[in-house]
Amino acid sequence: MKKYGFILFFLLIGLLDVRFSYGGELSGLQPLAPNGVFSIFSADTLKKTKVATAVSAEMAEDPDFFRYSFALAYGAGENVELSLNVPYIHEWQGRVDGMEDIAFGFKHRFFKEGKYGPSVAYLITASLIPGKEDFTTDGHIGAGIAISKRVGPVLGHANFIYAKPGDSKLQDDITFGAGFDFSAAHNFKFLAELYGKRSYYSSEIDKMELRAGARFFAGEYFFTTVGVGFDLKDTTPKYRLMLSLTMLYPEEKKAIKKAYEEEK
Repeated sequence: MKKYGFILFFLLIGLLDVRFSYGGELSGLQPLAPNGVFSIFSADTLKKTKVATAVSAEMAEDPDFFRYSFALAYGAGENVELSLNVPYIHEWQGRVDGMEDIAFGFKHRFFKEGKYGPSVAYLITASLIPGKEDFTTDGHIGAGIAISKRVGPVLGHANFIYAKPGDSKLQDDITFGAGFDFSAAHNFKFLAELYGKRSYYSSEIDKMELRAGARFFAGEYFFTTVGVGFDLKDTTPKYRLMLSLTMLYPEEKKAIKKAYEEEK
């Protein structure tokens, strides 16, 4: 019932009339559950041939805007993941809607976590299909690193990602941050991350947010993630609400073992 309440909440706020002041709010590539936090990637990859799909809704305040996204990830190998994100901005300045650049990603975990060392993966990102004029960088190409380490029920992550835009008038984008997920129960995780960015529209760090929330597991293949973000740098937006629904498939069929008593 909780997940349906969250869905209803976001449908209701989607009916509000909002105004959006743009700047530094291109989403780019995003991680999908069950790996990663909100915007911080895990070094883990999907199992080979596994597919994850996600739909998400985001509302920001001061400036006001809505973002809706469809994301897809595919386990192309034991340590390789391919992904994409298709974001759509709704009601920018109360009058403009449009697609952002469609982002593609390649993640390769080249170092597996050991007793003391973390797991490490590199990421390559690109956007080859420009979005609406108000929401595009004319494409980009970038690379980064994701580091993950588990300590008991806590799994921590750290990222650094650099991206160069196709539009020469824009700045190079630098994204960095750290986060963790805490397994509070078998079907529930607490999430938190510190997310920073020097965006395409600034020559200095123009975003620093603290984000927190939870991930609920409805079985092993359906995940609901909810969160809230707060600005820490007196910039914009002041806060945001986030919701995503993720499906992982194909479902694994567990073998049923039967024990037979030998006849004497």
